[in-house]
Amino acid sequence: MKPIYVLNGPNLNRLGKREPHIYGTTTLTEVEAMCRAAAGEQGVVFHQTNSEEKLIGLVHEAIDEGAGIVINPAAFTFTSLALLDALKMVEGPVIELHISNIHKREPIYHRSYVSMRADAVIAGLGAHGYEVAVKALIRLLPLAG
Repeated sequence: MKPIYVLNGPNLNRLGKREPHIYGTTTLTEVEAMCRAAAGEQGVVFHQTNSEEKLIGLVHEAIDEGAGIVINPAAFTFTSLALLDALKMVEGPVIELHISNIHKREPIYHRSYVSMRADAVIAGLGAHGYEVAVKALIRLLPLAG
């Protein structure tokens, strides 16, 4: 059984400290534990990077090694055509995730390039959204034959 990839973009390593009024106090280490618990027996590969180049490389790795992707691209959501192009190559399901409700925020956060490929978008559930996304992604996976 191929693992699911949970990929996180820039500044998410600062969860728990960065703007807790927007992103809450849950740390990325706690988010990873939540994802692994939500996945049960499904393997999870969990990464965070502040580099667009590395994030695209992780998407490429997930294309070859993974069953699907949960991605919180953070700021790259709104800026990276290269990330969109990489995600278009993913054959498995892709769920775009945002801790805050990007549609309630400033207009610069309203246009997501990633949404042009994502099978589903989860926004505004806080860190709990990761659990929801992992469980939803597993439901979208084809049954192993």
